[in-house]
Amino acid sequence: MAHAWRTSGILVLEDGRCFPGISVGYEGLSTGEVVFNTAMTGYQEVFTDPSYSGQIVVMTAPQIGNTGVNPEDNDSNVKPPIRGVLMREFSTCVSNWRATESLDNFFIRNQIVALSEIDTRSLTQHLRSHGLQRGVIATGSRNIDELIQKAKNSPRIEELDFVEHLTITEPLEWSGLREGEQLPAGCKKILVFDFGMKRSILWSLASLDTKVVIIPATTSAEDVLKMKPDGVVLSNGPGDPTRLGGITAEIAKLIGKVPMFGIALGHQILGRALGASTYKLPFGHRGTQPVLNKLTGRVEMTAQNHNFCIVPETLPPNVEVSHVNLNDGSVEGLRHKELPIFAVQFQPESGQRETAYLLKQFLR
Repeated sequence: MAHAWRTSGILVLEDGRCFPGISVGYEGLSTGEVVFNTAMTGYQEVFTDPSYSGQIVVMTAPQIGNTGVNPEDNDSNVKPPIRGVLMREFSTCVSNWRATESLDNFFIRNQIVALSEIDTRSLTQHLRSHGLQRGVIATGSRNIDELIQKAKNSPRIEELDFVEHLTITEPLEWSGLREGEQLPAGCKKILVFDFGMKRSILWSLASLDTKVVIIPATTSAEDVLKMKPDGVVLSNGPGDPTRLGGITAEIAKLIGKVPMFGIALGHQILGRALGASTYKLPFGHRGTQPVLNKLTGRVEMTAQNHNFCIVPETLPPNVEVSHVNLNDGSVEGLRHKELPIFAVQFQPESGQRETAYLLKQFLR
């Protein structure tokens, strides 16, 4: 159902805190874990990133919507997985020559409840102080007590398995080549586990002249080795890595048999396959985060979106922490001291100039 302009709306958190706003999207009701993203650009990539499955996203940038949307900037081919969007100010003026649609039409077409005029500063401070909470985002007149109860009854992220619904079902060779182009002779064959990956990872690998094959999250180690890859990438994705025990066990069987590179959820799965434990952060990392590369001493500005982290004390002696978050000291990267295996918690795609070296390092 399309919204009538300036329909009222509200966000209600499970602790009873309420944030009124104005509907700029689909009219309805949605539940999810409320998280905040501090990025100043790239809202379309955020809204189409499968890692946001089950989440209501607060954008801390003061204005959202001024560049519209276009098909090329979607970060996945699946229906946008977010449960809702909260903004301070929604721009009704689209000023980008690449735009093919306004953001409010995008929300309506994809049935995403979205509110503007939200006090995002106060909401973000509340989440930072009290931790992430389940919430309900709704339009129209609603009973607040019923919404609070609905938020309390909604599932936690840790209780949901998103990967099984997002991953492909059969191996798929993916090519970023234009018509008439061919891969160079002797190019490397890279298998990418699909845990709910971003399309930008595929484009980045393709730009380095690799043969990319996407494989289901449940692919066995035996089947991986039968494909004779030069390397394996464990993609990003949503949810709690502790729910992926079967997948982790298969990844563990690949250790020492093929080079591996983990990204975000893939980093956590690889860490667990090596014997480490993981935990949930109080409010996660979303947006731009400063990271120290311990191997070079350089500070790198990174794009991030995750709730869970590796416990450094649980890593085995032959695995070292390669990157740490400068805001809270959490693990942002790991490296095996003897085998060609490493991983990072952030997104190393080519759009991030400071961290694009990681994919090249993996291919070397």
